[in-house]
Amino acid sequence: MEASDIVISVIFLSQTAVGILGNFFLLYHYLMLYFEGCKLKFTGWILQHLIVANFLTLLCKGVPHTVSAFGLKDFLNDIGCKLSVYLYRVGRGVSISSTCFLSVFQAITISPKASKWAQIKIKSPIYITSCVYMSWVLSFIVNIAVPIDMTARPNNRNITRLRVYVYCYTVHHDKATDILNAIFLPVPDALFMLLMLCSSCYMVCILYRHKQRMKHIHRSNFSYGSSPEFRATKTILLLVSTFVFFYTISCLLQINLSLAHNPNSLCVNMAFVVDASFPAVCPFLVIRH
Repeated sequence: MEASDIVISVIFLSQTAVGILGNFFLLYHYLMLYFEGCKLKFTGWILQHLIVANFLTLLCKGVPHTVSAFGLKDFLNDIGCKLSVYLYRVGRGVSISSTCFLSVFQAITISPKASKWAQIKIKSPIYITSCVYMSWVLSFIVNIAVPIDMTARPNNRNITRLRVYVYCYTVHHDKATDILNAIFLPVPDALFMLLMLCSSCYMVCILYRHKQRMKHIHRSNFSYGSSPEFRATKTILLLVSTFVFFYTISCLLQINLSLAHNPNSLCVNMAFVVDASFPAVCPFLVIRH
C-alpha cells in the first residue's frame, strides 16, 4: 500500500470506529433509561430512530469502505453488495427524515400558545410518530430499485457499461438517464431539507423575540437560557445546521459521481468521508448538550 492509501485507510477506520462507538454509547444510555423505568422525552424517542439510521449508514457503508481501503476489494458477493447499498440508502433517508421531524416537533413545542401551532401541540406526538414510522416504510420502498443494477464483480458483463464504486459495480446507463436520476432521486430529501430549514428558521425567530423580551425582565432568579426547552432547541438547531452542512456537500459530490462514467478515487473517498461525518458527529453533539 502507498502512503496515501494508508492515510485514507486510517481516516476511514477512525471515522467509522468513533461513529459506531458514539452511537452505541448513546443507544446504550437510552436503553438503560428505558429499563430503569424512566420516562423519555419525545425528542429522545425520535433521536433513537436517528441513532439506528446512523448505525445503518456507518455499518453498511463505513465498514465496507474501510475494509476496501485496506486492500481487500472483492470481499462481498452480489447479495452482500446489493444489501449494503440498499440499507445504506435506507439509513440515509431515515436520517434526514428523523432530523427533519425532530426540528418540526421542537418548533411546535416552543411555539407561543397564541400561535396556530398551539392547536396541534397536544396531538403533535401522535402525528410525528406516524410520520417517523411512515418514513421507514417509504425509505424501504423508494430505495428498492437502487441495488438492482449493483453487482460485486463484473463477471461476463461488458466492462465499458460498468461504473466502479470501490467494492461494487453498477450498470452505466445512457447520459439522459443518468441526468434524470441525478435530478429526481434527491427530490424527497430536498423536500425534507426545505421543511427542516423552515422549522429551524421559525425556532430562531422565536428564540430571538423571546431574548429581546427577556432584556426587560430584571429578575435574577429567572434564566431562560437554562430552561430544558431552550437547551433542547439549541441542540436540535446545532444538529440541523451540522446535517445541512454535510448533506449539501454530500449532494454535490453524489451528483458528480452519478454523472461521471468512472469516478476517480479522490471523489469517491471524499464522498464517503462527508457521508459518514454526520452519523459520526451526531451522537457527540447530543451527548455534549
